[in-house]
Amino acid sequence: MEKPEGKSRLGGGKQQKGGPVSSSSSYVLSRSFTMHTKPTEAYPPNLPASLDRSGSTRSRGSGFYTPFSSLRGKVNKLRSLFDSKSSSKDSSPSSKDSHHHRPSKLGPARSLSSPTYPSIRLPGSENRIVVYFTSLHGIRRTFEDCYAVRMIFRGFRVWVDERDVSMDLEYKKELQAVLGERNVSLPQVFIGGAYVGGADAVKQLHDTGELAKLLDRFPRRAPGFVCNGCGDMRFVPCPNCSGSRKIFDEDDEGGVVPRRCSECNENGLVRCPGCCS
Repeated sequence: MEKPEGKSRLGGGKQQKGGPVSSSSSYVLSRSFTMHTKPTEAYPPNLPASLDRSGSTRSRGSGFYTPFSSLRGKVNKLRSLFDSKSSSKDSSPSSKDSHHHRPSKLGPARSLSSPTYPSIRLPGSENRIVVYFTSLHGIRRTFEDCYAVRMIFRGFRVWVDERDVSMDLEYKKELQAVLGERNVSLPQVFIGGAYVGGADAVKQLHDTGELAKLLDRFPRRAPGFVCNGCGDMRFVPCPNCSGSRKIFDEDDEGGVVPRRCSECNENGLVRCPGCCS
């Protein structure tokens, strides 16, 4: 029994049993046509306009950049808006006048030509350089500042009276009395009896070359000099009590009850007689 004739799904032409394929469907089934067809030609030529996909790749590719183009335009618009506002604020005379006449909370700048404070002086140190510092590592910034100031003066090979407040509490009380403050930062430097300042002041004078001028009148030490008595620690154990802070008096109750040594500090130390005399 013969099957009824039907239409092709793609071409739309009739196909007889055992007969050749129609011309309209040959365009769909031929793969060579897709490689040699020009982009402007319809594919296939007899395809309805609703199913024609020619040029879809071009339209899709062009639409791919549309969101980025619009986003770039918005960014440029916002940038121009903020730039115009900032320029208008800077150009306003009221803002300029208020900024120009704004009162300063800082005091007058100290001239480097006169780095010392004549009103603050350390008695008994007119012919020496005195540095109050600490050798403890409790506060890293303070220890680094003290170390930097000491190395600056050692680079000039000048004799420095280094007073470690962590080794002798009396130095801390002495510095508080001179500066008139209870809480003082370290290090603090006095040159020729006059107060110079802390680490920032010494570093600034050293960078500008004025510290070398202030140290010209002080004697120099020999290169590589180290005190044999204390090793440049400026303190040695007390020879009276051997650093124990206690002595025994034979005349007082048979020498059984100790008493406090009066020649050393709270740590049982005294100033080195070799380099601190």
